[in-house]
Amino acid sequence: MTSEAVESETEAPARRWDTIQPWLSLLVRLSMAVILIAAAIPKMLDIPQSIIAVRAYRILPEAVVPFVGTMLPFLELVLAAFLLAGLFTRISSIVWLVMMAAFMTGVIWAWAHGLSIDCGCFGGGGDVAEGTTNYPLHMLERTGFVILGTYLLIWPRSKFSADEWMRAA
Repeated sequence: MTSEAVESETEAPARRWDTIQPWLSLLVRLSMAVILIAAAIPKMLDIPQSIIAVRAYRILPEAVVPFVGTMLPFLELVLAAFLLAGLFTRISSIVWLVMMAAFMTGVIWAWAHGLSIDCGCFGGGGDVAEGTTNYPLHMLERTGFVILGTYLLIWPRSKFSADEWMRAA
């Protein structure tokens, strides 16, 4: 086998990845934005319930619970807008990952302390009847969200993004 043949065999997968990766990153970026919108809107429509959901974790000082419960859906919506636009994609993925770490920490805290709560991640939230919470499934879901954020952190370049437009300019 000639060195040219070996070189072309090793370049082909790299070229395929360079073609596919921006489209995969677009799909991941838009999926993350949809998840955030689905999480933010129910909370925005019922801020008092969002505050109840934050309070249920019993992890934050009461003085900051109303602020966090009120501001969280707005932060989620702003982050969704950045992801939809593909603006500051790597930074957005870092913010996403920090949020996922905070949510996972809250779930682990509640689980470890024997609390039975609905996380309130997609609206609702608060104390629920004993045995109705499925923390392992919730953690599995959040692990999937962490995988999305990690992918976008590593490969932030995507199609139809403001980042690409600014890079080209």
